[in-house]
This record gives sequence, structure tokens and C-alpha cells, in this order.
Amino acid sequence: MSASERLRELGIELPSVSAPAGAYLPAVQSGSMVYTAGQVPFVDGKLAAVGKVGAEIDPLEGTKLARICALNALAAVHDLVGIDSIVRVVKVTGFVASAPGFGGQPGVVDGASALFGEVFGDAGKHARSAVGVAELPINSPVEVEIICEVRTP
Repeated sequence: MSASERLRELGIELPSVSAPAGAYLPAVQSGSMVYTAGQVPFVDGKLAAVGKVGAEIDPLEGTKLARICALNALAAVHDLVGIDSIVRVVKVTGFVASAPGFGGQPGVVDGASALFGEVFGDAGKHARSAVGVAELPINSPVEVEIICEVRTP
């Protein structure tokens, strides 16, 4: 089953790609690899939540926000090369704006990882980093970037 078919089966529609907030591209291809810029949890062009996980943002909500970030990353890849060209999700890096003492970053970033497994099965299993940070752009609680291997013509 293709990724686009699986998304339909799951009832998931990829969002529109948000315009970059600076001098960069949402995704870039080099050879058979696509690298995305960090994606924050934009929904309809607006940040879904603001604050730090473990303070203003509950960890479970953070997990849901990481899933939105992952969908935005897939949208960036789709906009560049098409979702069905993805062979494998290779690496996921998740940044979690964390309240002092919060150490649950891996659980938050699991929201992104779980989505890739749902959509790509074994090809969605990836290497990963889950990093706690003091601040993220525009006070976003979570940011996710991915590296995917894609089919080349």
C-alpha cells in the first residue's frame, strides 16, 4: 500500500506547507535524501499552542503537537518530491521547549515517531534524537525535522 493510500485509510490529510519564516526552504533534496527544515505545530497557518512542555503544556498535549509537526514535515517532503516517493524515514530530530526539571522529551517526540510508523510501517522506523531546549521560535512547544530516503528517477 502506498503512503498516500495509507494516509487516506487513516483519515489523514496532509496540510498545506507554511511559508518559511526566514531565508530557507521547507525541504531540500540531495541525491536520494530529503532534509526538512524544523516544523512547528502550525494548523491552518497558526501555532496550535505556545509555551513550555511541563509548564503551560501538558506532556500528552506535547505528544499531540509533535504529531502535528510530523504531519507538517511530511507535507514539506510531499510538496518537494511527493509522499509516495519516500522509501524510508531515516532520522527524526525533535526539540521540546521544556520547563525546568522536565525530562519527558522522548515521550513527547513519540508523537512524531508513532505517526511515521502508522503511515510507513517498518519503513517508518528511524533513528532519533529528542532534545530538551529552553526556547523555540515563536514560543512553540515542539519542533520536528526529518531526513527521508526517497526514490530517484
